[in-house]
Amino acid sequence: MASDRIRHVSLSSVSLPLDVPVSDAKVLTGRQKPMTEIAFLFAEISTEDGHEGVGFSYSKRAGGPAQYAHAKEVGENLLGQDPSDIGKVYDTLLWAGASVGRSGVATQALAAIDIALWDLKAKRAGLPLAKLLGAYRDSVRTYNTSGGFLHAPIEEVKERAAKSLADGIGGIKIKVGQPDMKEDLRRLAAVREHIGADTPLMVDANQQWDRPAALRFGRAVEELGLVWIEEPLDAYDAEGHAQLAAALDTPVATGEMLSSVAEHVRLIEARAADIIQPDAPRVGGITPFLRLATLADHAGLQLAPHFAMEIHLHLAAAYPREPWVEHFEWLNPLFNERLETRDGRMVVPDRPGLGFTLSEQCRKWAVDGVEFGKA
Repeated sequence: MASDRIRHVSLSSVSLPLDVPVSDAKVLTGRQKPMTEIAFLFAEISTEDGHEGVGFSYSKRAGGPAQYAHAKEVGENLLGQDPSDIGKVYDTLLWAGASVGRSGVATQALAAIDIALWDLKAKRAGLPLAKLLGAYRDSVRTYNTSGGFLHAPIEEVKERAAKSLADGIGGIKIKVGQPDMKEDLRRLAAVREHIGADTPLMVDANQQWDRPAALRFGRAVEELGLVWIEEPLDAYDAEGHAQLAAALDTPVATGEMLSSVAEHVRLIEARAADIIQPDAPRVGGITPFLRLATLADHAGLQLAPHFAMEIHLHLAAAYPREPWVEHFEWLNPLFNERLETRDGRMVVPDRPGLGFTLSEQCRKWAVDGVEFGKA
């Protein structure tokens, strides 16, 4: 049987406005400004036999235009390729941009394309992506983050936590890492009291502590039974994370800011985390994410991918150990479909592929675009 070929590629740069400016500890410590929008790179790929796939990458704050620019430079190399040969295609695109490396923007630009090819492959098989990969479960434990940011007053955080739980979400994560640790502890205690001792609760410091402060916080909250303390230290401080993980009963989670498999390997080898949090768009797509997941499982690590639940639900469902997936409703306006949560879990959709189509609103938010091949 003759193989199918890629005949058309559409790349678009989309700016998603947020309803309110968002602040975590990086804002309160003066390192960043409040986030008002998220930049997306969408790739839509179609083949001679009429199959289609869609994928995306993203950047919070700076970087989105750079991702789009790089994808635009290498995108034409997709034409005529067999869409089933995802590894081969990935290597072709890597070599097309070899002089700018294999991490960061260079591979985040490829992530949208790689994810679109996996979406296409699963759609052609008539399977949800999780099933194509080999699912271990049909739903994944889920926790909400979007209601726990530091710009929100504590009463609002409590109200949104209660609503998330009522909507079938299983756990709550709130942001910490403010200059005044006592305020973090006050907010955390208020949320724990509000949601009860048995509801899974996590915290995220967004890399804002040094080693002594992280240890002090970790010891102060041991009795709260947190599921994990996330990004207590600089993302690249593998040694510090390892020391902290060894010193605390509360699990340590990190990895979301790393932009390659190689960077995660350093975490794994240093035993720097109990829970690893890779982000498929940030590490270069599903192809490198799967390599990383194999290494993480071999090391006995739990998995809780960062953001992009539309992608990570499928990848988490295919991880051998019981994982978590992060619930953010921010991306809902980009898609026509919605994910279901019930009984503390997010349900893998039965739609083929990732199970999403781009909304008209998403297309209206496009700020640039390019096409290759014949539509």
